[in-house]
Amino acid sequence: MEQEKLHDLLQSLTLQEKIGQLIQLSGEFFDATDISLGPQRKLGITQEAVDLAGSVLNVAGAKEVKRIQDIHLRQGGHPIPLLFMADVIYGYKTVYPIPLGIGATWDPALVERAYTNTADEARASGLQVSFAPMVDLVRDPRWGRVLESTGEDPYLNSRFAAAMVKGFQKNLAAGSGLVSCVKHFAAYGAAEAGREYNPADLSTPTLFQDYLPSYKAAIDAGVKMVMTSLTTLNGVPATADKWLLQDILRKRWGFDGVIISDYASVYELIKHGFAQDSTDAAAKALTAGVDIDMKSPCYANGLQPLVENGHLSEAKIDDAVWRVLTLKNKLGLFEHPYGGATEEREHAQTLTPEKRSLARDLSRKALVLLKNNENLLPLNPHGNQRVALIGPYADEQELLGLWAVHGERKDTVTIKAGFSEYLPAQQLQIAKGTDIIRDRAMLEKMGVSAEQIGHIISGSNTEQSNHDQALAIAKNADIIVFAAGEHTLQSGEAGSRTRLRLPDNQRQLLAELRKLNKPIVLIVISGRPLVLTDVQDQADAILQAWFPGTEGGHAIADVIFGRYNPTGRLSMTFPYDEGQLPLYYNHLSTGRPENHSQHSGRFVSRYIDNPNKPLYPFGYGLSYGSVQYGELKLDSDTLAAAGRDELTAAISVTNTGTVPREETVQFYIHDQVASIVQPVKRLIGFQKVPVQPGETKTAALTITPDMLSFANRDGEFITEPGMFDLFARPNSQDVHQTSFSLTE
Repeated sequence: MEQEKLHDLLQSLTLQEKIGQLIQLSGEFFDATDISLGPQRKLGITQEAVDLAGSVLNVAGAKEVKRIQDIHLRQGGHPIPLLFMADVIYGYKTVYPIPLGIGATWDPALVERAYTNTADEARASGLQVSFAPMVDLVRDPRWGRVLESTGEDPYLNSRFAAAMVKGFQKNLAAGSGLVSCVKHFAAYGAAEAGREYNPADLSTPTLFQDYLPSYKAAIDAGVKMVMTSLTTLNGVPATADKWLLQDILRKRWGFDGVIISDYASVYELIKHGFAQDSTDAAAKALTAGVDIDMKSPCYANGLQPLVENGHLSEAKIDDAVWRVLTLKNKLGLFEHPYGGATEEREHAQTLTPEKRSLARDLSRKALVLLKNNENLLPLNPHGNQRVALIGPYADEQELLGLWAVHGERKDTVTIKAGFSEYLPAQQLQIAKGTDIIRDRAMLEKMGVSAEQIGHIISGSNTEQSNHDQALAIAKNADIIVFAAGEHTLQSGEAGSRTRLRLPDNQRQLLAELRKLNKPIVLIVISGRPLVLTDVQDQADAILQAWFPGTEGGHAIADVIFGRYNPTGRLSMTFPYDEGQLPLYYNHLSTGRPENHSQHSGRFVSRYIDNPNKPLYPFGYGLSYGSVQYGELKLDSDTLAAAGRDELTAAISVTNTGTVPREETVQFYIHDQVASIVQPVKRLIGFQKVPVQPGETKTAALTITPDMLSFANRDGEFITEPGMFDLFARPNSQDVHQTSFSLTE
């Protein structure tokens, strides 16, 4: 539709029709039967509000989208098509690893391709907007939603944020892309104590230097929608934070797209103690800049009275409606209200061999080899070794994670299926051993029904039989592969935990298997970094597999049997103990650091019962074979800020092993003296270097003054002259170091 006609449409709408465009409801409100009256009454809105709603939440499938769109367009008045939005976080039908696993790939280019494929599947199925990526920086794995983040580093997160947005929106004009909605603005990942929906309280430098860059990267990549956080930031709920949404997002960053609340977060302004009632909440959210109210009665019931009594200008509503109509127009919905979705196209575009192939590649790049004593891995698929694949994830399709809401478990490749492609039946025996989890009280506390618990927890006789079978096949095996992990329900939204261990029943079985004195490979399925301190000595090799997605079983088998040399590197620190949390590599130093302090003994910054260091640091990961790093060199020891100068850092990598490998060379800096104390290290670049046996290659990074800038107390990025340490090597802890100066 031409802009002039779109403007005429806006002017022709009644106030009620305008407000309708700012209301988002879930699919049950649009059911063709009386069942829709239940949700309507529960939310407390009129049928007119439902009829005029502008967007739908989490309805997918070409047939269902067409049905609802047809009903909506027949309502009368101005036939404005609905927008269909959904949580398409890390795949649609073809599901990739959870974003925390995606972060471990350190491969934004591959991730962009994956998100283009995801958009293609979802758009063919009728969706037009994805509530992704979640780019919240995370430092505390007690928070279940670390699953949805790519990690703890602002630079790495920013690279992935841009890649995901570009991937989603790449083919938007051609009708096979998705509008990307970045979330949760802002700093949701800093929820206090890692507890879901808790407040975040951050200094201005920390907010701008660590937590905001990934959102800014998404804005710079052209994201068309932003979702607010469910929490408060420095005392103000993000959904009504005018400073955050207007001063930063719109004015400073120039964002002109749509801002949407998170689920019911406008109404929750009342619960926060920030709004008196739903009308007050509607006024504060709209004034702050929230265009669409997701699943709450506030805009539906509150905006019209506010306009009629003069407390809210209709022009404010017009501005929000214009942004919504503009987005619908960019998607071509006025001409093609189904967005090009058909059942035929949906069938042709989902779970294709090409999409599965890319998923398999991405999934294996996400796997992180944490331990490999005496080069136990890879296993030889052509030997005569008898392998016992034991554990609750040995033959389990529950490998997608909590937020793969549109993926189907039946399409998932199990670890058993992956192993079976490498080993003949006579060399591979499988036993469940134990349930994933047997903590009935915890499941009940999470609201899991008795029927669901019955499917999760086996009866005592079945459990004993599984246990006995596992020990029996283990005794006759040469190698034990134990597929363990947390349950899907233990991570994701509202999955906050204080105890980050493998379930007790799994650890007990692993301890029994260890007594057999057989080599053990531990595969860990999880949505967060777990504390593996008490099991690392029980296994000779450990493979962190996250929730690996549709092709997870293939990916794990490819790594275990050496078809693929693991390249995954952690994007989030693994703690030694829960008591260390939050724990992250890019922390500030103290006046009394554990090492290099003028004090000794007790009076330094350390724990008296645990080490300060993590079990596995940010950037860590092993590969098969071996490499040797050369000396870190600079082509100059000075860098001039005023002349926009640059210098080049370089370090050589030699493959001293017998197999090809890809090394992720990481570069970090430390500002020795600054007006705002700087982290002990922060990532400024990385390079993936493939090296053949006996080959030497050089990884290089060009350093410019803007890479050395930091946020001051006004949230402005500045550079200051002085000395900088530069570090490089395979992770944030094991580094080579040199120094240079920044001059004026």
